[in-house]
Amino acid sequence: MMAAMAARDAELDLLGIGNAIVDVLSRADEASLAGWGLEKGTMTLIDAGQAEVLYAATGPGVEVSGGSCANTIAGAASLGARVGYIGKVRDDELGRTFAHDLRAAGVSFRTPAASDGPGTARCLIVVTPDAQRTMGTYLGASAELGPDDVDEALVASAAITYLEGYLWDPPAAKEAFRKAVEIARGAGRRVALTLSDPFCVERHRDEFSELIADGVDVLFANEAELVSLVQAASFDEAVAAVRGRCEVVAVTRSELGSVVITADDVQAVPAAAVEHLIDTTGAGDLYAAGFLHGLTAGRPLPECAWLGAVAAAEVISHFGARPQVSLAELAAAAPRP
Repeated sequence: MMAAMAARDAELDLLGIGNAIVDVLSRADEASLAGWGLEKGTMTLIDAGQAEVLYAATGPGVEVSGGSCANTIAGAASLGARVGYIGKVRDDELGRTFAHDLRAAGVSFRTPAASDGPGTARCLIVVTPDAQRTMGTYLGASAELGPDDVDEALVASAAITYLEGYLWDPPAAKEAFRKAVEIARGAGRRVALTLSDPFCVERHRDEFSELIADGVDVLFANEAELVSLVQAASFDEAVAAVRGRCEVVAVTRSELGSVVITADDVQAVPAAAVEHLIDTTGAGDLYAAGFLHGLTAGRPLPECAWLGAVAAAEVISHFGARPQVSLAELAAAAPRP
């Protein structure tokens, strides 16, 4: 009930802070990935020059507003949550596209666009025939996010502030995260963190562990990220190691569903059925959207995970990382487990 009470006296159910990115999706085979120096199934940071080369090498693409945290926030909006987002774009065409798409999804987005410096970030997502996505990300303006971009009143007004692990690299962004955590804790709000990618965990394991200990209530990870975080030999060992480190840990395991871990219990929740698997881009993002929406509504943890599974199943059934139907209507019609 604590989450439901927090949401009732909050102006927002969920506020996300992350990389403001426009996704460019295309298809390719695994041999092409190797030739481009990309490791299948992971995210690789690239510079502006590499972004241009990769963009030219890939086939016809589809441009859609993305960014892991922004996808989560858009998904939560589709479920009916009151949501906001903090992220940095440039005042260029891609930046205007990103802002328009997010606001059109029902998200409060008022971070001022940069008038100079790097262009709006873009993520070149290559989808292989097995529906796995591999990403080359140019962070551009998104990496310029700093403490001054954190709207203190907005953070204090949100029941949960959700932080994107992908954004942890730049020093100024780290300070922005720490500022947001301090504001949220001071206002009696919750903080959630997604580890985002094994690449991020390997780079920032100690800092992530410190951040979790200092103020994260809800942690999202996939199996590989969790095992890496605690440097365990197996998933079961990782589950045992993470219990009690924060209020809730939600771990996605692809077709095996998810596992919800608290200090007192470990609960497995099955994945939702998917008739046609098209593109796994955004699966974890939308799982977090469903889970967090359920949490702010005060639903039991297994039901939060079920909502996450329903949202993830929708997004992997088509190209792109944003829902194409109303998730609220989809969840209302979906059979309970």
